[in-house]
Amino acid sequence: MSAISTHVLDTASGRPAVGMSVRLEHVAPGRDEEIARATTDSAGRVASLGPELIESGTYRLVFDTGSYLGRQSRGSGSSADDAAFFPEVTVTFTVADGGEHYHLPLLLSPFGYATYRGS
Repeated sequence: MSAISTHVLDTASGRPAVGMSVRLEHVAPGRDEEIARATTDSAGRVASLGPELIESGTYRLVFDTGSYLGRQSRGSGSSADDAAFFPEVTVTFTVADGGEHYHLPLLLSPFGYATYRGS
């Protein structure tokens, strides 16, 4: 299991957000480095994103919410512009102990989102 995982729930539909691209980046002064990239599965999860152990430091998860919400708006009568009010959600967090597991869920709707440190 990797040190980082995520789960995206589409609160507007009450279902997992399937097929959303997510990338993990290490944030460092003067340079940011992409560590991993994945797509949410049929349960809206990315169980393995990056290495099994991760160094202490600052990281970010970048969710491609615009592409996902655009796909959801097709056929619903909503405009793609409304669906992608937040075309990208970036969650920046600090890893204090590289030996721990960090699970960062995202609750998403077309005009809002929330996140927290899960278990």
